[in-house]
Amino acid sequence: MKFSLRLLYLYLFSFVGLLVVVIGGIQMVNLGLKTFILKDADRYPIYSMGVKGEPGYMSMEEQMAQQDQQVKQQRQSELSNSLAMIIIGTPLYLYHWKIIQKNS
Repeated sequence: MKFSLRLLYLYLFSFVGLLVVVIGGIQMVNLGLKTFILKDADRYPIYSMGVKGEPGYMSMEEQMAQQDQQVKQQRQSELSNSLAMIIIGTPLYLYHWKIIQKNS
């Protein structure tokens, strides 16, 4: 096998694609664990602050509902990010690796 700049490029982009897929997969596993097994991993303690009846006061129930909404939005963002990494990384890896295999 002869070393060339083209071969270095192919291996580099193949590695980058594979790395992106692996990172996306790790994020998906992390999200699955937090969603189905470690359900309170994204939650933080809620403390009642302020005086009832004043502007900006939120009851514990309202704060919990707001926190649940934030956790849901964060998980959706993590899911879309993970899927994007997998969708972009897979063809990047496969294309460059196929060319390497064809030239070997």
